[in-house]
Amino acid sequence: MRRILPFLLIILTGFVFIGRLFYLQILDDSSAILSQNNAIKIEYDYPQRGYIFDRNGDLLVANQPSYDVMAIPREVEPFDTLELSTLLNITPENIGKRLDKAKIYSPRLPSVIVPQLTKEEYAYFQEKLRKYEGFYIQKRSSRDYQIDYAANVLGYISEANTAEIKNNTYYQAGDLIGRQGVEKQYEDILRGKKGVKYIQKDRFNREIGAYKDGIYDSLPVKGKDITLTLDAKLQAYGERLMKNKRGGIVAIEPKTGELLSLISAPGYDPDLLVGRKRSKNFNKLWYDTIAKPLYDRSLQAMYPPGSPFKTMTALIALQENVINTQERIECHHGFSYGRASSMKCHGHPSPLSMSPAIAYSCNAYFGKVYRRIIEKYDTPQAGMNAWHDHLASFGLGDFLGNDLPVGQPGRIPDAEYYNKWYPENRWQATYTLSNGIGQGEIATTPIQLANMTATIANRGWYYTPHILKEIEGNTLKNKKFTTKNITTIDPENFDPIIEGMHGVYEYGTAQFLQIPGVEICGKTGTAENYSKINGKRVQLTDHSIFVAFAPKDDPKIAIAVFVENGYWGARYGGRIASLMIEKYLKEEISRTDLESWVLSHSLEDEYAKPYTGEPFKINQ
Repeated sequence: MRRILPFLLIILTGFVFIGRLFYLQILDDSSAILSQNNAIKIEYDYPQRGYIFDRNGDLLVANQPSYDVMAIPREVEPFDTLELSTLLNITPENIGKRLDKAKIYSPRLPSVIVPQLTKEEYAYFQEKLRKYEGFYIQKRSSRDYQIDYAANVLGYISEANTAEIKNNTYYQAGDLIGRQGVEKQYEDILRGKKGVKYIQKDRFNREIGAYKDGIYDSLPVKGKDITLTLDAKLQAYGERLMKNKRGGIVAIEPKTGELLSLISAPGYDPDLLVGRKRSKNFNKLWYDTIAKPLYDRSLQAMYPPGSPFKTMTALIALQENVINTQERIECHHGFSYGRASSMKCHGHPSPLSMSPAIAYSCNAYFGKVYRRIIEKYDTPQAGMNAWHDHLASFGLGDFLGNDLPVGQPGRIPDAEYYNKWYPENRWQATYTLSNGIGQGEIATTPIQLANMTATIANRGWYYTPHILKEIEGNTLKNKKFTTKNITTIDPENFDPIIEGMHGVYEYGTAQFLQIPGVEICGKTGTAENYSKINGKRVQLTDHSIFVAFAPKDDPKIAIAVFVENGYWGARYGGRIASLMIEKYLKEEISRTDLESWVLSHSLEDEYAKPYTGEPFKINQ
């Protein structure tokens, strides 16, 4: 046995080595993959990004070539850092930092060292490129904006970050990806597909030709062109009217839910976020925490809706049968309720029935009617939930589901909301009376209020608002945007509300805003505005709010305008809404007096008051 044992050990060891060799050469392909990566260079051919057009076929966004300076760290040989920094107009320290970062990402894969050279910079550097082993130029497609507005709608593109590269194998270091707006929402459609070339290298790392005669190579596929629902001329006009003002405007085509304009003020020129200047300009926009140009007020800002919400109170009251259209309610510059509470109102004829109450915006009427809605039920909790459910059917109090990447749900309180506020659920209708006039705990975004207005124009239904109209000439067929959303309010209950909104222009709070030849239905609104200054709750100048649709009997546009610190509804919001309606329907402006007033008035002094200590104008 002792004689055989050494032979057995030798045989066993031999089998172990043979087994390991078989595993490494036959079963385990990691070394083959590594060898292939070492012997094959992969080059990407970047596609043209899809063009973006407005609803009328006007080109909004095209492309222009850009050139990135790339480096493969392990192939970089010693070079003149000072000369390269001069050529690329960056500091030697920055070159070092970017190369170090590239090594951490991957010593074998290319990384961007300097992004988006201009044509002139590229031509100059190209002549010297042979001196810098391991560096090369990657041509890409950058955006070329044909307009200097609508930045909040269009968005921008920038380099994919580490997390995005990790989560999506399509992207490599230096690849561009959509940010914000349409560029982000429809990235997969707009970006196209990269072409790939596999280049064989010899053992001296020299390129010797296409790998396997290029059978695995592919050509780039251009991104698809898209057409937006946006009316570029209307968008430009609205942004012009909102110069030196802050707020949001949303206009919708009621019959389709198509977004005609989506304005956030202040805005910025989208070209600021193109090229090497993008990072510097983005930081400037990002750190402007006062004006917040990157904050999309049309989709994200939540404001009290104010008096336009009285239309909802009226609709719910009719549906709940707590009042009819003929009953008249008295107003003595407001009314008193509870032990020592009151709701004030401005001067107007009294008593009023429903339609005139809308036209004159009577607080007393809608405060009393709201109270009837809540007190119709056995408990205020049941009444509040019924009220909430009606409003939810208009898309209020939740995300609308539009095809844009940002938004806010707004706030429509229910019984649970107030049960948390008041111990042992001891509250009643009078505790929440401000809800009836669009104040209190209610909050809406401009797009929600525009959609509410479109729903009234349609007499009880709406399509989910959307910005995409066509892809490569093919009309959008997404069921989400082509299915009617029906409210809980019967169609016949909308007629007196529409008459009241028409009365706003005929004899009510917006009588001076009439547009010749256009029957407009609207509603003024003034919302109280509070902020904390030095730890104290301070009332600022009121917000100006206005909603409208036109024409009355065949609505083609519904609009909501919010102007922060704009005094009252008709002062700024009403003028702007009337002008935009005329611009869209008639393509020209007859009320040049309104236009001149809006263009010549600025609210920048109002926005500076929290910092200057000047007093605010309340209800003036």
